[in-house]
Amino acid sequence: MNFFEHQAAARRTSTRLVVLFALAVLGIVLAVDFAVYVLFGGASGQGGALLAFTTVATLGIIGLGSLYRIASLRGGGEPVALQLGGVPVPEDTADFNLRRLRNVVEEIAIASGVPVPKVYVLEHEAAINAFAAGYTPSDAVVAVTRGALDRLNRDELQGVIAHEFSHILNGDMRLNVRLIGVLFGILMLGIIGRKVLQFGPRGRNNKGAGAIMVAALVALVVGYIGLFFGRMIKAGVSRTRESLADASAVQFTRQTQGLAGALKKIGGLGEGSKLNDRGDAEEVSHMLFGDGIGFSGLFATHPPLLKRIQLLDPQFRADQLGELQRRWLASPPDGLEEDARLGLTAGTAAALPGAASQFSVTPPMVVAQVATPAADDYRRADAIVARIPDELRALAARRDAVMPLLLGLLLADDPALARIQGTEISARLGAAAAEAATALHARQLAGLHPMLRLPLAALAFPVLRLRPRPELDTFLDTVHAVVNADGEVSLFEYCLGRLLQVQVRESLDPGRNATFGRRKLSAVRSEVSTLLCVVAQAGNGNPADAQRAYLAGIQRVLPSDHLPYLAREGVRALDAVWEPLDALDPLARQALVEGITATISHDGRVNVAESELLRTICGVLHCPLPPMLEHS
Repeated sequence: MNFFEHQAAARRTSTRLVVLFALAVLGIVLAVDFAVYVLFGGASGQGGALLAFTTVATLGIIGLGSLYRIASLRGGGEPVALQLGGVPVPEDTADFNLRRLRNVVEEIAIASGVPVPKVYVLEHEAAINAFAAGYTPSDAVVAVTRGALDRLNRDELQGVIAHEFSHILNGDMRLNVRLIGVLFGILMLGIIGRKVLQFGPRGRNNKGAGAIMVAALVALVVGYIGLFFGRMIKAGVSRTRESLADASAVQFTRQTQGLAGALKKIGGLGEGSKLNDRGDAEEVSHMLFGDGIGFSGLFATHPPLLKRIQLLDPQFRADQLGELQRRWLASPPDGLEEDARLGLTAGTAAALPGAASQFSVTPPMVVAQVATPAADDYRRADAIVARIPDELRALAARRDAVMPLLLGLLLADDPALARIQGTEISARLGAAAAEAATALHARQLAGLHPMLRLPLAALAFPVLRLRPRPELDTFLDTVHAVVNADGEVSLFEYCLGRLLQVQVRESLDPGRNATFGRRKLSAVRSEVSTLLCVVAQAGNGNPADAQRAYLAGIQRVLPSDHLPYLAREGVRALDAVWEPLDALDPLARQALVEGITATISHDGRVNVAESELLRTICGVLHCPLPPMLEHS
């Protein structure tokens, strides 16, 4: 499956989850009604009224429980990491082990074409495990246990992080967070029953105490029905997706040994992958890299460990796990020592293409690359990180410098227009910010290789979203003013500004932006036509060439419709298209990406600047592209 098919499958799974939840609720309601009728209804002669009351009360408890838990997770991945005791890893950490983790996360994020997520370490967990949580890539969190950090070498850590990134890209992460909220509701009766039995009324003189304790006991017993359904749903949703994530992780990195090595260490070390806090671990068990609880059979959230290893290393035998256990019992592995012994430092960086390079691409090739970085993309990510000047990387990690840095990327090369943009920055963020952005643009950003601009923004994003919300609101207003300061702002600068706005908004309110689109192309004909017209005009000074580029794209997206080429005045025409286009269903979005690619590459050649424009537009539409397009 490609990215769009994964997204469509995630939406179908979401629908299946609703059906399973409804069946679980029905089972719980019937169980409560039966117990209440047997204990109280038959003797009172008012069974019908009592059953109506218990049905409504049970549905209310389940519904309110789910709504409460979903609301508590509106902040995205961060509440989940904090609940499990996660400690954030600073962007400028000097700790070598933490720096290695950040480097791996940054490289895989750049290879994937998404913002760098927040990174957490579960310091009190000696087991080897990890998870990704959040609604969108813009609010994602990647967390690893201290055991993973200490025991895994760099290749193994890459494999684990790449596995988690596949959940970020394919829609699993959003589904997993929603699953926590939904399932909490069907566990509510059991939680209430347990609390009442622990702290409820006691004493022979309390006439209502007996009835209350009986009701609490019924709620506790029925709660086990909810627990049964919850574990069944999590196991059914999780197992297949974990196998797909293993396959994606191998595609991300250069070899299978890293991921297989991490799984072998889980099997060979006494701590394995089981977390200490069983209550919290059970709630998030479906999103962990390894089995955090120890369930098997019907309730297993992961495929058997040996099976996962053998899919990556077919020659591996079950008895070899015993050998590893005996060896590591005497001398547990140390990830940093293995790095030094095996020479596992940052990979050999591939060369970046020249800014004037051209190559040939096809729409199906680009679609196949969306959210599916391969080994070459990982090597290019190494090269990109190595080529970003140290001064710019340092500024991207500073809270006081990140806004001028990002605004500097948006400034025009034309001095007159840049002065207008500087005035807009000064009016909102102050003269110092405007001067810093202008100086950075003139000194370094204007001459930056085109392939370094989006990755630099991705590195700066984790620091940017740490700023207080009022400052971020002002920043968004400033970005809008800068990119709309004049109709001659380039399409790339406009789209980069739009991408920043989208990512910041999603990080501010993750729950509201986590939706699977359902619109069809027939509902957005006008918006598709506008986008392709503006893209065609931006890449072709000759109106006849622009028309041919437009027709090449529109034939890909809406071949049965006759939408004429109508020149648009400037990039502001795109302001109205993004929201409708972002609401397309996954397969319709695939056709749109093919159309944009066909428009940009209608002459058979794409240069680096055009490929970066394509990456930026795809990013706005939540279809992340790796750093370099494959050549046909």
